[in-house]
Amino acid sequence: MKKTIVIVDDHILIAKALEGIIGNFSEFEVIYVCENGKDLIEKFEGGNPIPDIILLDISMPIMDGFETAAWLTKNHPDIKIMALSMQGDDNSVIKMIKSGAKGYLLKNTHPRDLETALTRLNSDGFFYPDWASKIIFTNLNKETESEITVKISDREKEFLKYTVTELSYKEIADRMCCSPRTVESYRDQLCEKLDLKTRVGLAVFAIKNGFAN
Repeated sequence: MKKTIVIVDDHILIAKALEGIIGNFSEFEVIYVCENGKDLIEKFEGGNPIPDIILLDISMPIMDGFETAAWLTKNHPDIKIMALSMQGDDNSVIKMIKSGAKGYLLKNTHPRDLETALTRLNSDGFFYPDWASKIIFTNLNKETESEITVKISDREKEFLKYTVTELSYKEIADRMCCSPRTVESYRDQLCEKLDLKTRVGLAVFAIKNGFAN
């Protein structure tokens, strides 16, 4: 069964072009298009199907990508958000990641790379190209003093070690000899303790505090 995608972009021509491109992908299908975050919420409330993935533009009227990502993270945390924007500056990338986006691509991305990114997002839970990863690891910093006061269990430390790898959560569970649900609980507990929302944030914390060695 194909993974379902909703495109949220106020430029209808671009959204329809994306819909056509994704229509050629074997593992994905676009089920509908929204003009902004408010339009998306209204469609959800109107009974439209909830997608697996949302391709989310940043600059939109009424309710932009940042607000929409934050709303989705709070109300539909299982949806994987891929930011797809013309904006690739540090502030936009970091703000979208902090709002809950699990991936970030520029709109000039080649269709082949878009398909690869969606595949990785679906299998691994996140995808960032090299240029975005550099921005994230350079800028996504927390106050060290507040971080080191947090009590982290040995099993959580072991999980943190794996967050910097390309292993999926299922593969991490195999390495830790536990269930994927247990690994997800480690992730959720750490995100709550450290006030983080994404695996990238956990990876940054792991590297900064020596858990990734």
